[in-house]
Amino acid sequence: MQVTVNGEDTQLAADATVADLVAARSGAHDRVAVALNGDVVPRSSWPATHLSPGDTLEVLAPTAGG
Repeated sequence: MQVTVNGEDTQLAADATVADLVAARSGAHDRVAVALNGDVVPRSSWPATHLSPGDTLEVLAPTAGG
């Protein structure tokens, strides 16, 4: 299926979850936040939150700076 992740078209498996996406994109779940269609998805819900074609996601990680 096709979704948009951080403004880029992305192909995922038909049964993909938010947890699958985060694991594929960042390799780890530490310090990452996810918004699905404009709503923040609590980390505890990632494994149960299935994605649908056309969904828009933002995967955000904090950056350090001064």
